[in-house]
Amino acid sequence: MSNTLQIGLAAAGGLVLAGLVAHNAWQARKNQPRRPDPEPQSTATVSEATSVDAALQATDTLPPGAGSDVLPRSDAPQAAIAEPTGEGAHDPLADATQKISVPTGPDRKLLLDPLLDAMATIVLDEGAVVSGEAASAAMPATRRVDTKPFAVEGRNRDSGLWEPPVAGQFYDQFQAGVQLANRSGPLNEIAFSEFTLKTQAVADAINGTPHFPEMLEEVARARELDQFASSNDARLSFVLRARQAAWSPGYLQQCAARHGFVPGVLPGRLVLPASIEGAPPLLSLEYDTQAALAEDLEQAALYEALLCLEVTHVHREEQPFARMCEVALHLAKDMDGNITDGTGQRITADTMDTIANDLEGLYNTLEQHDFAAGSALARRLFS
Repeated sequence: MSNTLQIGLAAAGGLVLAGLVAHNAWQARKNQPRRPDPEPQSTATVSEATSVDAALQATDTLPPGAGSDVLPRSDAPQAAIAEPTGEGAHDPLADATQKISVPTGPDRKLLLDPLLDAMATIVLDEGAVVSGEAASAAMPATRRVDTKPFAVEGRNRDSGLWEPPVAGQFYDQFQAGVQLANRSGPLNEIAFSEFTLKTQAVADAINGTPHFPEMLEEVARARELDQFASSNDARLSFVLRARQAAWSPGYLQQCAARHGFVPGVLPGRLVLPASIEGAPPLLSLEYDTQAALAEDLEQAALYEALLCLEVTHVHREEQPFARMCEVALHLAKDMDGNITDGTGQRITADTMDTIANDLEGLYNTLEQHDFAAGSALARRLFS
């Protein structure tokens, strides 16, 4: 009798122990970060990746400065570019092969503009010209004044156009400028004095005479511009939060790639390229840098990611906020997450509609002041 009881208790204890082990294993598996699904590369995928490469290589024919900042880098993993298909999936191949032309005219001017820069002219003796080589040698070692960009342009003797000095060309006049304001604040008196010293050094090197604007007027203009920028700057972000299981970086990258995101230059940053050549990314998806640099990307755990839109950097015609909402909803569904703000409050459809209406007013204000969102001037001011 006692032996039978002991055997029964031992069997019951074994069952309980086995149940605990199974439960703990289930909990451990449940709490593991979600991992990317294996995606065997088909012949079609290889063909698409090759087509994307060809489309991106075509950008090599663009003029200098027209756009290496925002297109997928040639060394980016091709698996992140070749996308799966399906309902609601975004095809980055279509974006790569249906690019809009670079804006021409004033929007191509990337250096000096009287609206944004304090400018000094450098006059040469009558009939004198300076070669591009000599002008380049006269440039200062650093192209910044305090926290503001500093630039020098020459007027091409043959074309009459202003441009950065180029070897083999000759210039009959120069102008130097420093940006009046950016996100670091306005140009002040000390920085203006540094600007005059740098400009004078350039003028001396090319035997020119500089003519400077009035310092107090330029400093006052810088403060007005800074106030305008502070009142109209906007960077929107949605927080994607995991509901239960965390995400591994590889899983996040895989889900984002299905909607057109590619690796950015910095670790922990994915970008959605714009459809305009040379333009900044439409959106960025940012997550923990340490997780992105982990040795085992499948074991690193992410509980949130930040979907960001630099409103002033993206052309209005791209409808970036509508795309942001679309991507956020798809990613939240794909990864079993919630969409919240920085305080953890849920972002609802009504909230998105309110933000969209506010953005229309902001876009109109920027355009009325010649700083249209996505323009070269806007990207410089809000940088």
